[in-house]
Amino acid sequence: MKELLLIAIGSALVNNVVLSQFLGLCPFLGVSKNVKTSAGMGAAVIFVITIAAFATSVIYKGILVGLHLEFLQTIVFILVIAALVQFVEMFLKKSMPALYEALGVYLPLITTNCAVLGVALTNVQKEYNILESVINGVGISVGFTIAIVMLAGVRERIENNDVPYSFKGSPIVLITSGLMAIAFFGFSGLIK
Repeated sequence: MKELLLIAIGSALVNNVVLSQFLGLCPFLGVSKNVKTSAGMGAAVIFVITIAAFATSVIYKGILVGLHLEFLQTIVFILVIAALVQFVEMFLKKSMPALYEALGVYLPLITTNCAVLGVALTNVQKEYNILESVINGVGISVGFTIAIVMLAGVRERIENNDVPYSFKGSPIVLITSGLMAIAFFGFSGLIK
């Protein structure tokens, strides 16, 4: 139990996928203009990464290792992730059209989100079992959601304040992201 908790905390805070590993920057910077949309993106990423971590772990251990086809892991993982994103896209389009419209092009971009594939490959590299893989996936996706919602909150406040002209737009977002990464570096002392 302690090891599972350490995996979750480590993947969410200490090795935050966006602020420490710099994976998933496209939706992190593109969808973080308001908190509500960011939370929706975070929920979609939590669903996709958690299910992808489970499915890729089962497929890797149950099929690829058994047939000595480990070299196909990246291609198989990409196909599984693409199918999951299509499922999420159809679900949101049918049941939450406002969120679907707000996420726009960034929703299908979850397929190319390096964070999703990174979780699957990290689980294989660290030789996690299926439960550890799912916990790692949940931790990483929760860390992504924390980071994107925090950035969205800061961006909403920046929007209403005077920012020097040369810092408006992307420069202030990148500076804010850098400061958040420095702040998250403080979590590195949590786990040895």
